[in-house]
Amino acid sequence: MLIMALRPFKQVDVFTAVPYLGNPLAVVLDGAGLSTETMQCFTNWTNLSECTFVLPPTPEARAAGADYRVRIFCPGRELPFAGHPTLGTCHAWLQAGGVPQAEHVVQECGVGLVKIRRDGDLLAFAAPPRIKTGPLAEADVERLTRGLGIARDDVIAHSWCDNGPHWRGVMLRNAELVRALQPDTRLLDGLFVGVVGAHALAGSQPQSQHDCQFEVRAFFPGNNGVCEDPVTGSLNAALAQWLIESGLAPDHYLAAQGTALGRQGRVHISRDSANTIWVGGNTVTCIAGQVDL
Repeated sequence: MLIMALRPFKQVDVFTAVPYLGNPLAVVLDGAGLSTETMQCFTNWTNLSECTFVLPPTPEARAAGADYRVRIFCPGRELPFAGHPTLGTCHAWLQAGGVPQAEHVVQECGVGLVKIRRDGDLLAFAAPPRIKTGPLAEADVERLTRGLGIARDDVIAHSWCDNGPHWRGVMLRNAELVRALQPDTRLLDGLFVGVVGAHALAGSQPQSQHDCQFEVRAFFPGNNGVCEDPVTGSLNAALAQWLIESGLAPDHYLAAQGTALGRQGRVHISRDSANTIWVGGNTVTCIAGQVDL
């Protein structure tokens, strides 16, 4: 006999202070006793890019400071780490009454322990190390320019930005080129592509489009070809590491993502005195209740 149980559930919107303009995430706050197959089935059913399940940390991780463990799923597979699920899960856990052991919240996930700091309404995770760095092969750059529908001289810099997802990063001459991209999904099939360009103007009000220093777009393999992600924590983390280390971006900046999809994602990047890069944003709860699993 199949035994179902009501479990606390939230659907949150990440990298936005305005509901329904960021990147949504489903969070099951009690994943105890659920099989991998059940977690994957529920994730597929939500029709969202990711769903997370909160569990007690393993004894070893708790001894090392972990406050909770999370399993992160996207349609078709489990992920060792992802940015917007990390911030969204932390927001939901804190809102449900979670109390961290120390100053930072510490999440246990597939890549190990991830620190999350709180700054008012903002949450930020410490960018994990990249697995692969350095310039792309010229053949890769030529394929990307064809797939993105741009000229080779529109690309002013490029790099591997692999921190789990195998992101290939390209920097274009300006943000207008980034927003205008109409990629050929056949040519980009199978690739994780991150595109960034600088805005010409920046002011002082962070919710204005032109007060963002950079525009970002993310294209990745999906169940039906190439998909575009509204706001991507892992990509922004790797882009920040590359751009700041290369002198292409300041230690602190605000990036916009999702503009081409009608979203208003805002990603706050900062490098601290220990050279840790933090990737942050607002998260808001849109749905709260119970799910029968």
